[in-house]
Amino acid sequence: MELKLNGRIKVINETQSWDSGFSKREFVITTQEQYPQDVKFEAVKEKAATLDTFAVGDNVDVAFNVRGNEYNGKYYVNLQAWKINKVDASAPAAAPTPQMPDTVIESSADEEDDLPF
Repeated sequence: MELKLNGRIKVINETQSWDSGFSKREFVITTQEQYPQDVKFEAVKEKAATLDTFAVGDNVDVAFNVRGNEYNGKYYVNLQAWKINKVDASAPAAAPTPQMPDTVIESSADEEDDLPF
């Protein structure tokens, strides 16, 4: 299952590295909806370097996986980004679905009502 979220990059943190060779880089995007949310993602290993091509303020689509683990009786959830695409902010947004106009149909008293109820 592919999960996606789009928004504007708010924060890009520095890469964190450990002696084991593991590295990760966290970033935050702000969704663009009625009630915007700040959502933190992490890019691990070689994906961390891909964030060098992005800047705060860029509009992006993020494809991610949900990862969960337990440590000392506590449970943690991480959103691991595996693909980040820059979105052109000048591109027109998807056209909204056209709405049918409100019409009122009046019947005259002379017409016979053929409805069974």
